[in-house]
Amino acid sequence: MFAAERRQLILEMVRANGAVSLRELARVVQTSEVTVRRDVRALEAEGLLDRRHGGAVLPGGFTRESGFPQKSHLATAEKTAIADLAASLVEEGEAIVVGAGTTTQELARRLARVPGLTVVTNSLLVAQALAHANRVEVVMTGGTLRGSNYALVGSGAEQSLQGLRVSRAFLSGSGLTAERGLSTSNMLSASVDRALVQAAAEVVVLADHTKLGTDTMFQTVPTDVITRLVTDEPPGHDDRAATELQALADQGVQIAVAGPVGTGGESTPGRPPRRDMPLPGQRRSHGPGAGPQLRSAASMGEPQGPGERARVADLRRR
Repeated sequence: MFAAERRQLILEMVRANGAVSLRELARVVQTSEVTVRRDVRALEAEGLLDRRHGGAVLPGGFTRESGFPQKSHLATAEKTAIADLAASLVEEGEAIVVGAGTTTQELARRLARVPGLTVVTNSLLVAQALAHANRVEVVMTGGTLRGSNYALVGSGAEQSLQGLRVSRAFLSGSGLTAERGLSTSNMLSASVDRALVQAAAEVVVLADHTKLGTDTMFQTVPTDVITRLVTDEPPGHDDRAATELQALADQGVQIAVAGPVGTGGESTPGRPPRRDMPLPGQRRSHGPGAGPQLRSAASMGEPQGPGERARVADLRRR
């Protein structure tokens, strides 16, 4: 394929999806990421697209939202690894909320194996993934169906979340920066995501490396509200993604990095590969005597103490 043909195809993919990773572009045009990066630079110089961490987006600084069919085929391996690691945070008997998105849908498929779980969601896809799970209770919000991502939005969805309290929320989005936190391209989706956050004691963001440094129109979760970020391993050449992770850690976000799918790094069958991020960021202090700390990725999968389990059990009885 000639350079002009490659660049035309790259441009068409970005226009169709809003944002595409370099890895995905290289796979489609059947060339190396080095060549694709050179093509993206050339297209950026012409003002036809903007470069982002490990990918390309529509010009103008804010990416538009892709439809579900496009999203479901982007960064699939990364989403699988992230979902595996995020599922290890969830314990038997917990009550959680799970937002809409292709990554959270992958998480839901793994949550089907957690007994005694209660999942509150506004996503039809999340509910479908859990519909036949034994001993998992699914609670759907009300609202109006938004067909592009199969999510319930609007005042009905937000009102149904009032008075709800769960242990943690798992959310995805269109972009994540240390400056603004998690954001999305749709106002209605952003409003429901904020209501989901209000219902949770902790907020866990699931975002692959292509979303790091991407800023979209509507803020959903400010950085200082994000408890944990579960992401994948950025490519070695992606210094900007590493810089963004450092900035997030410096603001107190706990970082967990999922290892590549299919690697032989698991020490225990069924446990996802992962490693600690060597980041010096500190955990925000939330009360007297709370010292600064950064929870490691390895510690996130450990069982919580009796007090926490009792608190979650009490929430379920309510």
